[in-house]
Amino acid sequence: MSLKMSGHFTYKRLLRFVISPILMIICTAVYGVVDGFFISNYVGKIPFAAVNLVMPVDMVAVAIGFMIGEGGNALISKKLGESKRTLANQYFSLLIYATAGIGVVLSLSGYIFTPVIADILGANEQLKPYCVEYGKILFAAQFFYVLQNIFQSFFIAAGKPDLSLKVSLLAGGINVVLDVLFIVVLQWGVAGAAWATAIGQVAGGMVPLAYFARKNSSLLQITGTRLNWPVLFKTITNGSSDMVSVLSASIITALYNYQLLSIAGEDGVAAYGAIMYVTFIFMSIYLGYASGSAPLISFQYGAKNHGELHNLVRKSIILMLGLGGIITVVAELAAEPLRGAFVGYDQELFSLTVHGYCMYVLAFLLMGLNIWGAALFTALNNGLVSAAISFLRTFGFEMAAVLLLPLWLGIDGIWISIFVAELCTCFFTVYFVMRKREVYHY
Repeated sequence: MSLKMSGHFTYKRLLRFVISPILMIICTAVYGVVDGFFISNYVGKIPFAAVNLVMPVDMVAVAIGFMIGEGGNALISKKLGESKRTLANQYFSLLIYATAGIGVVLSLSGYIFTPVIADILGANEQLKPYCVEYGKILFAAQFFYVLQNIFQSFFIAAGKPDLSLKVSLLAGGINVVLDVLFIVVLQWGVAGAAWATAIGQVAGGMVPLAYFARKNSSLLQITGTRLNWPVLFKTITNGSSDMVSVLSASIITALYNYQLLSIAGEDGVAAYGAIMYVTFIFMSIYLGYASGSAPLISFQYGAKNHGELHNLVRKSIILMLGLGGIITVVAELAAEPLRGAFVGYDQELFSLTVHGYCMYVLAFLLMGLNIWGAALFTALNNGLVSAAISFLRTFGFEMAAVLLLPLWLGIDGIWISIFVAELCTCFFTVYFVMRKREVYHY
């Protein structure tokens, strides 16, 4: 099914367009939750904490994929809106080749330097063996993971968001089945979890590559191209906010782990890992909407259809604010059953996790507006404003909150840090959206 990016978007049509990327990212989050569930319940809380300590580094592949995928999406969708399909395919092909080269470097360097990475992350004698065992396998597969992430974005620009969902279901399904086989049946421990994830990532990267490498029914195909530095530079600047968002989330997660390790030990890291596994499911709704709606904005911007741009922006703001309230209520109500699935076997850890989770999810009230606001300016090819919002949200406000609030509030200061950061960022998001409204008002 190919969904057209032209024409007027009602709420129904808009939600129909973005539902596949939303479900795709939710599926990715759910598969991560399944990994965490099996490791915590069948391997133990120390290996679970070790995996969560390493996980932020794996997000480098996500950061690269999002940067090139979302930044390139803006360029490619704009060219498609200008009816320059041949040029769009050349840009698309160039970005795929560049991503493959970056993936090779990530895989080799990650595999070689895994022990050093574990030391930098603060792994103690109990955690380090599990960090190295899990990390070496996971980092070796980053070539495929970075391809998987970039294709998730390009499927949307190609008018095939449903295929993005199908590839995610395939990769995630392989991951889940192999988790059961490797962890529960064969009892391979954290290595089994890493192999299950890596094999799923191989499928997630190679299946889309095979699809776009041949003639297909989408708007995009890998063709011959040439090195074009301005296109690469524009892609990086456009997608810099997405890279900043993911990389900063990775750094912030490592900082959370460091603070929690010093205050509450391995239990603190395990509690935060359990919180993050579940909250990412809810966060995925915002990420999926931002990813799915951005090509629509870029297309209408390229077509100079300012009336439809106004329509998309207005509807998106209403949806993000409405969803914020709904998601926060649902997340709070789901606290105990979701946490029990991960750490119910340890009452002290369970109590710590539920207490932190209930404060942490307050951030969902405003998170959607901030995530979408950054994506809006990426779609408008204004990477500077987009990066400013993302940078303030994470490297600015959240990092400061994680470092400073525990000095006065103890461990509660860590749990509430993200809400404080989202609240502060919201003022800047609204300011930038109002300041640039001449672009999408008519």
